[in-house]
Amino acid sequence: MFVAYVIVGIVLALLLTFSGRTKLARDERIVEGLTGIGVPLSWFPFLAASEFAGAIGLVVGFWWAPIGIAAAIGVILYFVGAVAAHLRKRDLKGLPPAVLLLLVAIAALILRAASA
Repeated sequence: MFVAYVIVGIVLALLLTFSGRTKLARDERIVEGLTGIGVPLSWFPFLAASEFAGAIGLVVGFWWAPIGIAAAIGVILYFVGAVAAHLRKRDLKGLPPAVLLLLVAIAALILRAASA
């Protein structure tokens, strides 16, 4: 189970890092998609920092299980919020990436908790 967590944790950490970087760089597609569902530009640094913190926590969780579990829970909550924001605005186009990352975060939590 631990090896599976490491693989899922690395993949999720990379995806979170990429996502956070696109928010900080104000990638045109990301800005358009998020502002379209009501996320103000002023939130982008906080959202990026949250993703970076989740990525770091997942990696630290390789050595210290409670941090990995806490990070996975935080990432789950982050993407529950993302899914809710897309559903609230009926943005079905932007929903699949948020749902996919939510499911990967749930997998990370289950795998880390099972291998603790």
